[in-house]
Amino acid sequence: MHSFDLRAEQVWNPQRHVEKILGRSAGGDFTVACWEPGQVSPNHCHPWATEIYFCFEGGGVMWTPEGSVDVTPGRFVVHPPGEVHEYTNGPQRTLLFRVRYGEDVATRFVDWPTNPDWKPRPVDTEYFAAHPVGATPPR
Repeated sequence: MHSFDLRAEQVWNPQRHVEKILGRSAGGDFTVACWEPGQVSPNHCHPWATEIYFCFEGGGVMWTPEGSVDVTPGRFVVHPPGEVHEYTNGPQRTLLFRVRYGEDVATRFVDWPTNPDWKPRPVDTEYFAAHPVGATPPR
């Protein structure tokens, strides 16, 4: 059994959202994710893993090529393997609980327009050349 207190595990960084891995089990991991107002994740996917976000407090918007959904306290979002997504945090701090599980939890990044220092890795470029992405989030 694993047991955690999300409030005790939270870590904040004004430059970038924090995803703190709390543990690993059965081909996956579980994380507390802390977002300052306005922070945006890279547009990415996990080709071989399902990713689930549960909003504990705060909130924002989760984007996929099919559309968006408001992420509010008590709501959770499930991304099946390979679904490209990007999270934009709202006007207050947000505390999310995240679970990833599957044969490989590796991440492939499409882009990260809000991070001027981000550069694509060759593995990302190769992956998305073979798996083109539909619509990207409005910016």
